[in-house]
Amino acid sequence: MQISNLVRQHLAALRALLILTVILGIGYPLFIWLVAQVPGLSDKADGSIVEVAGKPVGSSLIGQSFTDSDGKPLARYFQSRPSAAGNGYDPMASGASNLGPESVVDVPGKPSLLTQVCTRSLDVAKLDGTTGRRPFCTGDGVGAVLAVIGPRDPHGNVVHPTQVVSVNQPCPAVPFLASYEGVRVGCAKPGDDYSIGQIVPIRGAATAAVPADAVTASGGGLDPNISPAYAELQVNRVAKARNLNPDVVRQLVAEHTDGRTLGFIGEPRVNVLELNIALDHLGG
Repeated sequence: MQISNLVRQHLAALRALLILTVILGIGYPLFIWLVAQVPGLSDKADGSIVEVAGKPVGSSLIGQSFTDSDGKPLARYFQSRPSAAGNGYDPMASGASNLGPESVVDVPGKPSLLTQVCTRSLDVAKLDGTTGRRPFCTGDGVGAVLAVIGPRDPHGNVVHPTQVVSVNQPCPAVPFLASYEGVRVGCAKPGDDYSIGQIVPIRGAATAAVPADAVTASGGGLDPNISPAYAELQVNRVAKARNLNPDVVRQLVAEHTDGRTLGFIGEPRVNVLELNIALDHLGG
């Protein structure tokens, strides 16, 4: 009797397994696939692939680089937002750098987030003919951060500095600041440990001309869009490289600028791939 009950229980479990497999493993995926083939949805379901002359050149949902074989930006194309996904825009390695606002001190072979932002700002400025200065950055493109060493008060703040070091400027670099609270600022000697010092970022008086999305990667690293401000920064460079009137290029940017989703979600954005394809169709 017990064996008979055991057999019935196993047969019931097997029937349930087979039925659920057919419904959830075959029927449901097939239903979703059929829905995805409805006109208006099929393009997105298939990856939003963009084709030129019948050949796929990318996805409108995933960013990509517009560089030469040496990784240098192509002047005739609008450049995308930086990416921390793999070697850049790798869908199999989507993710951020995991560096946050407190990442301000460089370590050998691993620049801080602040230094990455400062370096990118100078690179963008050089490419697009503007100033790369921005708050908390030195003139040579690293984080303007001091390690202040000396006696501290009960709150942990140094009250009488005895040594001040620009920790992101290894010797023989000239420190971005000559002195701090009456103490001469020195460059960082390779191999020395300044962790005993209080870390003090120096804001400076610079105002950023390069937009934030030009120097920071998105959380997923696959952002296909840039801000209208970053697109505007690139207009003159692209127009010159293509021998076009800047107003023509600017109008093309406007045509490929999307507003906030549903009118209030997110920010206006420009799809870089679609804009560059439109530029190629325009010529120049």
